[in-house]
Amino acid sequence: MNGFEIAGWGVSVPETVLTSVELADRLGLDEEWIVSRCGIKERRIVGPGQTTASLAIDAGRKAMEKAGVTGADIAHLIVATATPEQLSPATSAFVHHELGIAGSAHDVNAECSGFVYSLMTAAGWMLMDPRPILIIGSDTHSLTVNPKDRDLSILVGDGAGAVVLMPSPDTWIRAWNLGADGSKHDSLKVVAGGARMPTTAETVEQGLHYAKINGNEIYLNAVRFTVRTVKATLEQAKVGVADIDHIIPHQANIRIINSILSHTGLDPAKLVTNLDRYGNTASASIPLAMAEALDNGRINDGDLVLLAGFGAGMTWGSVLLEWGGVRNG
Repeated sequence: MNGFEIAGWGVSVPETVLTSVELADRLGLDEEWIVSRCGIKERRIVGPGQTTASLAIDAGRKAMEKAGVTGADIAHLIVATATPEQLSPATSAFVHHELGIAGSAHDVNAECSGFVYSLMTAAGWMLMDPRPILIIGSDTHSLTVNPKDRDLSILVGDGAGAVVLMPSPDTWIRAWNLGADGSKHDSLKVVAGGARMPTTAETVEQGLHYAKINGNEIYLNAVRFTVRTVKATLEQAKVGVADIDHIIPHQANIRIINSILSHTGLDPAKLVTNLDRYGNTASASIPLAMAEALDNGRINDGDLVLLAGFGAGMTWGSVLLEWGGVRNG
């Protein structure tokens, strides 16, 4: 059984900063209300010429440089995104071309669970083909949000995070759990632009290409399903909440994160978050937070690192990594 190691990581965030003070002025809100509601003081927003693919390319290049590999070494590329470059081809095609990837490529759309889904896909792929894999989470949700929508405008930020998996005799994954409930597909959606509702002048005029959210439903289901997946993963690994060294959740909003910690008994002191500076960066949020923790020297060999994501659909997933790996056999 082949294992893997995370040999490189990289991030890319736009230079443009949108503060909660600026948003409060634009939306007629109080800045303190925004911060207390979601824990976000500022977020990064793409500028002219920046796209989901351009951020992914930048983050992927940095991750490969840190891992000491080039595109010629990458056997497979996975791009997790819910804000694709265009409907066709996949965003991974643009990234594949720019990074000179030698191997295959595909996208994963599990919304904000995308990075966790991609990591597990890559782990399975590594069992069959033990060669380097590049995983990138990249989203530009600021481009899908109605600027007048108070619920979503205060949350979303743009960014990308990437990791390179390299084959290893060790296995880093102690346990994992993935799930979905398609009956909750209406909780967060962009209804127009696909096969069900093709783009017309009327859909554009009616604003049906903007994302719409049922905030209460997202909150309740995000907490419920994330608590469920975290408990299942810890039970599978036969470890307790006190054994976890670092918790890296999807950076949705601080109320959801705190509720998950409360219902699982996870220690808030072990939380890794950059939500206050980047907002909800969707598929990029977990790799972006993990990369910062690594660059700050917070994660060390032997540490148990819990990743947990949830997203529209609904989708959810968690992975428990033992950093540095566990020797097989």
